[in-house]
Amino acid sequence: MYIASSKRKENIAEYLLYMWQIEDIIRANGLDIDKIRQTVIDPQSQLDDNQKKQLTEWYESLIDMMRREEVAGSGHLQLNKNVLIQLVELHSALLKDPRFPEYTKKFYEALPYIVELRGKAGEDRKGEIETCFNALYGMLMLRLKKREVSAETMNAINKISSFIALLSHYFHLDEADQLFKDDED
Repeated sequence: MYIASSKRKENIAEYLLYMWQIEDIIRANGLDIDKIRQTVIDPQSQLDDNQKKQLTEWYESLIDMMRREEVAGSGHLQLNKNVLIQLVELHSALLKDPRFPEYTKKFYEALPYIVELRGKAGEDRKGEIETCFNALYGMLMLRLKKREVSAETMNAINKISSFIALLSHYFHLDEADQLFKDDED
């Protein structure tokens, strides 16, 4: 909750990846708040009792949402899908706007890797932005498992990461009404 709030304000891409990880942590603990309290909340000695209570309530609300939205086994919460939808809409607007050539350049540098990943997805193809996030999340999981990654894969991840970092930067500018401010003249 505290980390999510901080990431949401600072870097929307990190926030979304963090929230996907939280969904997986909840699943790994069988959507059981007692297990989450034991494995995730209680070990955080820097939190006082009130903070632990708030964190428990946050996890309980996420568990409830996961059950109601039927994503207990897989998939993402609507609140996370909404962030992705916002990113897709911004992505589309940035590509159409000639004032953002650097963004278009970064996208086209990442595009061959996105296309390759989408091709490997078979029937479960996602949009370009979600494919990028799936790749970044997959890399995060590989790093957590301390798995080796080929130079070719690292190159692809670096291109995708650079592209998503710029999208994230523009997202925060857009939220602050500083991205398309020329449009208001």
